[in-house]
Amino acid sequence: MIHFVNTTLSTTVNLAPADLPKESGRFDLPIALGILAASDQMPGGELDQYEFAGELSLSGKLRPIRGALAMTFAMTSSSTASNSQRSQRAFILPRDNADEAALVTDAAIFPADSLLQVCAHFSAHESSGRLVRHIPAPQTHAPRYPDFNDVKGQLQAKRALEVAAAGNHSALLVGPPGTGKSMLASRFPGILPPMTDREALESAAVQSLTSGFSSKQWKVRPYRSPHHTASGIALVGGGGTPRPGEISLAHRGVLFLDELPEFDRRVLEVLREPLESGHITISRAARQADFPACFQLIAAMNPCPCGYLGHASNKCRCTPDNIARYQDKISGPLLDRIDMQIQVGSLSHDELQRQADGEPSAIIANRVEQAYARQLTRQGKANQALSTNEIDAFCKPDTAGEKLLQTAMTHLNWSARGYHRVLKVARTIADLAGVKDIAKAHVAEAIQYRRALREK
Repeated sequence: MIHFVNTTLSTTVNLAPADLPKESGRFDLPIALGILAASDQMPGGELDQYEFAGELSLSGKLRPIRGALAMTFAMTSSSTASNSQRSQRAFILPRDNADEAALVTDAAIFPADSLLQVCAHFSAHESSGRLVRHIPAPQTHAPRYPDFNDVKGQLQAKRALEVAAAGNHSALLVGPPGTGKSMLASRFPGILPPMTDREALESAAVQSLTSGFSSKQWKVRPYRSPHHTASGIALVGGGGTPRPGEISLAHRGVLFLDELPEFDRRVLEVLREPLESGHITISRAARQADFPACFQLIAAMNPCPCGYLGHASNKCRCTPDNIARYQDKISGPLLDRIDMQIQVGSLSHDELQRQADGEPSAIIANRVEQAYARQLTRQGKANQALSTNEIDAFCKPDTAGEKLLQTAMTHLNWSARGYHRVLKVARTIADLAGVKDIAKAHVAEAIQYRRALREK
């Protein structure tokens, strides 16, 4: 809230509440308009019908700000009765912010180039002198992603990623260097179900906070791939004035962590809560910030320090202790939260030459979309998000499948969380097959995707 006290000697501007940190120049435009209205240099009768944001240069030119889309989205998405009328209010913003802010269909965006244009808008007696509402160009282009048919072979890994995409499951790719783990991960967003308007707005709003959004990215699934030297703050967010981290910038998209054991273990541990809850709360002494973090984790790692354990060349010379120490860099609780572990085997030169092009992403994406639609019809959410009670209702296997699952749980020492995650993956496999009941074959395939790197 901005208060103005006009005297003959000076104008005092009070940005209340005082303990709420203010940053950037987004308040320049409303402060300038308030001063002009308080000093009777322009009419102020219509000011309460608009929201304002924009940085002013010394020449009076309006400069773009960070978070314009997040601001308009937050102010128009309130569902309370007291704010129902605010969803129809207009926004006067810098012209460079107009395209992104206008993606919020409930917001009327009036772009301006300068303070003079804004003043003329409120002073004009005819419509010719007023600002014109910005109507964004229709988004006619479909999102473009790298295609799965670029990856030779690896049919088992592709099948596993199809299951992961259909049920929103997290996955860990394990295999020697050069087997295509990074290629598979980079093509994974292309087989995910299309983004809804709401999901696209949520994702774009977070990215706008870092000035990382362009209207050309509308409805394109985010794909974030931070280096393994990233800090905990870079991954989950933070700072003196909390900013979203990589997990929030990947909201409604994919977070790919390559060379997973090379990340600092304390950094990886901060992923445990947002993997379960879908959001992250950054707490500081003076304030808290809550950021969405509903991302799909795809990670990759070598099976041993040298990377060649299980490779056809038999080049691995790592001792069992070295292998155990390397794999132990990933804690049991974090590994327990990853739904699927996918073996990516090496291909010999002859096998690589004989491999034909794989299925295009469009064909795989069509099957994924159909399976996802079945989940929405049945339970209104992806299988990965099912609660314990919902698992009991929707993921009950047949007698043979239940017996196989009990045997696997006993032999592999799974936790209750691991047991439930296998059931959810089996439910997704059945959805891809287009069948209502979970059979033994579906459970068997899900178990193969849950074979731990090591037993705790």
